[in-house]
Amino acid sequence: MKTKKSILALLLTGLLIQPLAASANSTNLNLPEIGTAAVSTLSIGQEIEMGDYYLRMLRGSAPLTYDPLISEYVNKLGGKLVASADSVQTPFNFFVMRSNVLNAFAFFGGNVVIHSRLILDTDNESQLASVMAHEISHVTQRHLARAMEAQKNNSPYVWGAALGSVLLALASPEAGMAAMSTTIAGSQQSMISFTQSNEQEADRAGMRILTRAGFDPQASPEFLQKLADQARFMSKPPEILLTHPLPDSRLSDVRNRANQFAQKSVASSLDYYLVKARIAAFSNDKSAIDRILDEYKKTNNAQIAKAIIYGEALSLYTKQQYQSARSKLEPLYNQDSTNIWYVDLMTDLDLELNQKTQAIERLQAAIKANPSSQVLQLNLANAYIQNKDYQRASSLLHRYTHANNSDINGWELLATVYSAQRLRAEEMSARAEVLALQGQFAQAINLLTNAKSYTKDNQILLARLDARAAQLQQLQQRYATYQR
Repeated sequence: MKTKKSILALLLTGLLIQPLAASANSTNLNLPEIGTAAVSTLSIGQEIEMGDYYLRMLRGSAPLTYDPLISEYVNKLGGKLVASADSVQTPFNFFVMRSNVLNAFAFFGGNVVIHSRLILDTDNESQLASVMAHEISHVTQRHLARAMEAQKNNSPYVWGAALGSVLLALASPEAGMAAMSTTIAGSQQSMISFTQSNEQEADRAGMRILTRAGFDPQASPEFLQKLADQARFMSKPPEILLTHPLPDSRLSDVRNRANQFAQKSVASSLDYYLVKARIAAFSNDKSAIDRILDEYKKTNNAQIAKAIIYGEALSLYTKQQYQSARSKLEPLYNQDSTNIWYVDLMTDLDLELNQKTQAIERLQAAIKANPSSQVLQLNLANAYIQNKDYQRASSLLHRYTHANNSDINGWELLATVYSAQRLRAEEMSARAEVLALQGQFAQAINLLTNAKSYTKDNQILLARLDARAAQLQQLQQRYATYQR
């Protein structure tokens, strides 16, 4: 499904990607017990609540991608890694931020953000998994909460200012890092030392997650070496190396750790190659897809051969050459008509070529084979809307938003359906949910209040609007403490 490149986001941490360190034998992989390390400052419940607050705030200020295919891929990969982690005390959610800055970070409540540039710069899926495993470890080891504990005892004002600077860095990396440097200069040696300790823990836990999940442990030193090589030929090194220098000793430690494990050859999944092609095709850099396809064509691999065809079809689609794109994609689709990547693009092409019924039939058939796919459900809802079958679209989206109430895609499609049906109160209610997910509680409450004038004495709808407004008011009051 073609999605709007709407704004969203995330947030926080100087806990960006860090180089791995220490050795990887079984003794060194044992981690300290940290379950109660930061309890006096922050409970697990508070971490989850803070994570929800910051995620809402950043949805309205940073460019998270809402592309359901990309989101499904990173959450599937992330879920595989989390299943191999210890001390998991929060749910995990993974996001991709559209950014040409090479970075990744984790924050409260199991939220992990990967910059799109990082995915494009990895050579294989194990490299991407190594970064994600490291960020997962920052969460399971509760590094933010422990950092807050340490800084609370020293200078809570410095911690608060540094946190604000990190937020600024996400929206404008150069401005943010300058602000952070000013904030912490001369007063944060204890914080730096604490971070180094965090990194050693995250390195050990990350490597353990990576190997347990079946990925290549050599991917970690390989990717870090790639970063180091890039930095040698750049006037300004990747931001990840500006915030976290990569001395030769760290690379040596990483290699030593990885060498403790048996060598293995791990093939990247087809989805990995497809997601790279998709990110490149829909990026602001019009030459990105050509570079990815050139990279793919250097390798003789059956999976990559499929990704090349998919990437070429995407490229044609973005140039509005819809018939040519469909001709390019058809052989892949005919071989695997339930592959969600192929179905998504083929049905988008159907809709662009005004073949709405065919799009609906393809999607209905694919959903029978994969009834839980959020990608296919959103595509089908969109196809119903394009076909002006608002009743079926509404029914599907009611179920979808009930099961996936934090997915802005569902609420935006539902608002579109209500608008087409001239159901103004219901449309305003759906748009209020989008605003609430972006942390704009006052605007959401105001929209719900105004929607009451369009209820036409529908007492059930009126009661629902009042109840939701009251819930958001309570949430607004509870989250006000995080703004101070």
